[in-house]
Amino acid sequence: MNPTIIIADDHPLVLKGLHDFLTEKKFNVIASAKNGKEALTLIKAHTPAIAILDIKMPFFSGLEIAAKCKEEGIPTKIVLITFEKDEKIYNEAKSLGVYGYVLKEFALVEIENCISALNNGKSYFSPELVSFIKVNKTPEKLTTLTASETKILKLIGENKTATEIADELFISVRTVEKHKSNIRAKLSIDSKPTSLYLFAKESLEFL
Repeated sequence: MNPTIIIADDHPLVLKGLHDFLTEKKFNVIASAKNGKEALTLIKAHTPAIAILDIKMPFFSGLEIAAKCKEEGIPTKIVLITFEKDEKIYNEAKSLGVYGYVLKEFALVEIENCISALNNGKSYFSPELVSFIKVNKTPEKLTTLTASETKILKLIGENKTATEIADELFISVRTVEKHKSNIRAKLSIDSKPTSLYLFAKESLEFL
């Protein structure tokens, strides 16, 4: 299946570069727009499978177009391209049901992967962006843990017992308990078994 695609960017060179790249790769680019108003008009007229939009454009931003498509029930899958590594924009994009978020510095490398993911019913968010947000959200105390302590904390969050952790990491239960003691001290967690588990469970996304 070769999905219909509309692209939009207010920078002529970026627009041409993206258009030339996609057509060279045999993607079905049916139209291009140089601002948000043109892009929205084209989306309403053609209902393409995918719309690849710059976030910042005159008249309507990529996010505003995504919001309008959501409001009007337009099934076009929106992909945003931007230089912005911004958690707020990322969260807004996800809340609007945006299918893709690609950083411009990696656009030509990632856009094929993005379209492939969309064709398979999946979303695609630039790994560089996700990694950047994760690092910037990571509680500072977690960065004090060693690699072994981080691994053990992750397994604790997955509700593994000391014996199961020892077996998985090929270490003794005594060593696991020593690591747990060090983790508690570094993270200022009290000695109740549930306290360490609850902290670990809440921290899984950062580990």
